[in-house]
Amino acid sequence: MSTTDLFTIGYEQSTPSAFQAALDDAKVDLLVDVRAVAASRRPGFSKTALAAGIAEHGIAYVHLRALGTPKEGRLAARGGDHEALMRIYEAHLATAPAQAALEELASLAKGRRICLLCYERHVEGCHRLRLAQWMCERLDIGVTHLMPAPF
Repeated sequence: MSTTDLFTIGYEQSTPSAFQAALDDAKVDLLVDVRAVAASRRPGFSKTALAAGIAEHGIAYVHLRALGTPKEGRLAARGGDHEALMRIYEAHLATAPAQAALEELASLAKGRRICLLCYERHVEGCHRLRLAQWMCERLDIGVTHLMPAPF
């Protein structure tokens, strides 16, 4: 195993302070937003507010939009069709923009404690699980799925 550490986190059912505490406890130094749309109705979790909030704790922020789930995949996820979500997402990962973003993600991870961010609280229902698997295989690293305290 390399010294690189990988984490994932979802902000569903969390407050910004609990979310930040989970990142701090894990000593994350780079949050990689893998949402296709980095906006949220939840205060503190849209791109600009999120980046500013974590920067106060010394955590950098990068949004890799090309690693987000395409609209049809998000619709499948909302409908509870995890199989369709993963099928759609696997096809998306084969596209040139996603491949370039995967390479960027692998490069960002070297020597850093990075955390992949999406909405879903439970990683099992989220595309970030597939990204974490790819990273673990590619970089020979382990992953910890963070779960901030619920509100």
